[in-house]
Amino acid sequence: MSKVLSIVLGGGKGTRLFPLTKDRAKPAVPFGGKYRIVDIPISNCINAGFRQIYILTQFNSASLHLHLARTYSFDSFSQGFVEILAAEQTLVHSGWYEGTADAVRKNLIHFRPQGPSHYLIVSGDQLYRMDLADMFKKHVESGCGLTIASTYVDRENASQLGILRVDKKSRIEAFMEKPGPDLDINDYKVPIELRTDRRTGGKDYLASMGIYIFTAEFMEKALEGDTNDFGKEIIPEILASHPVNAYLFDGYWEDIGTIRSFYEANLDLCSINPSFNFYDEERPIYTHRRNLPTSKLNFCTLNQALTAEGCIITNSSVTKSIVGVRTVIESGSCLDGVVAMGADYYETDEQKAENLRLGRPNLGIGKGSIVKNAIIDKNARIGEGCRIGIDDRARTDGDYGSYHIVDGIIVIPKTATIDAGSLI
Repeated sequence: MSKVLSIVLGGGKGTRLFPLTKDRAKPAVPFGGKYRIVDIPISNCINAGFRQIYILTQFNSASLHLHLARTYSFDSFSQGFVEILAAEQTLVHSGWYEGTADAVRKNLIHFRPQGPSHYLIVSGDQLYRMDLADMFKKHVESGCGLTIASTYVDRENASQLGILRVDKKSRIEAFMEKPGPDLDINDYKVPIELRTDRRTGGKDYLASMGIYIFTAEFMEKALEGDTNDFGKEIIPEILASHPVNAYLFDGYWEDIGTIRSFYEANLDLCSINPSFNFYDEERPIYTHRRNLPTSKLNFCTLNQALTAEGCIITNSSVTKSIVGVRTVIESGSCLDGVVAMGADYYETDEQKAENLRLGRPNLGIGKGSIVKNAIIDKNARIGEGCRIGIDDRARTDGDYGSYHIVDGIIVIPKTATIDAGSLI
């Protein structure tokens, strides 16, 4: 019988998502009001019936550990688990993970005792909903040692992705890593036999999604050398000597590795018909059950807004924004194009009295504050009467102490305090 072991690659330092990754690993970054990014790939695995899952990480993993421990607990009969494998020193190796392939290689000692017949490798920072069971079925039918999930992209997006050239039977003939905007790659266009009416809009190329299914023996042999990265080294080496299958995926897929893509992917959830659908009861996205009360909305106006549980919003306007768990928004405030991640706890009356004594704002958004085009990380304090991002002037990226500007987006870091009356 087949036994699939799933490996979620947690990424490196996550510098492109800084300051959201200042104190947490990239997979642990909150998303969609109540989730973490890592919930997406884990849920895809669980929904496919692949319940033995390892998360590989090496930076700021404490928050990720806590989330996984609180969220994913399987019964003893399923033999399922979700476990973190952080970079560790052993008698064999003592360094950090040097790349995606190196991370997997260094953990084979933990994988082999599970006796897998196949390995599923997925990225920890992508937004998609894929039938991984169907991908596995197609992999077995192909007879290949490796199947690479691929998605349709246009020429502009092809520049920054790994591009696949396939024949009409979905066999991969060539792979090119980030061809750039000027190189002629017309011979990489998708064969007409693999196109349907659903695949329109100039998406003429196939890009690797960084999702792989290996036959176990085949992968372990491919990792016998000292190459460090799947996309740049392992995959090209395999293609030079072995047949490789492409699994064609034409659904929504977004790499949310930058502040801009993270912000836009969140706000898209607020649209009437979002590209990514959380409202799928057959294939849910799992996350931590907090047992919080329903959100309380007092005399509010909400338009294309998502509010997570446990929020208290009073006499405020919220437009095209996400309001995360336990967010408190005081009277007269206005949010427009804001991703607010919420808070980890409610403040007591005693804590609020102490805040008043210290001249410090309470958790949440103070009275009369207006916030536009911003990300507010967890446990941030926005004082009364603040004006954040309300004009259309160009903003220079940088670290401004109590806030950052990244990709033109204002980011209020975790636990930051914005004093009353501030203008950003």
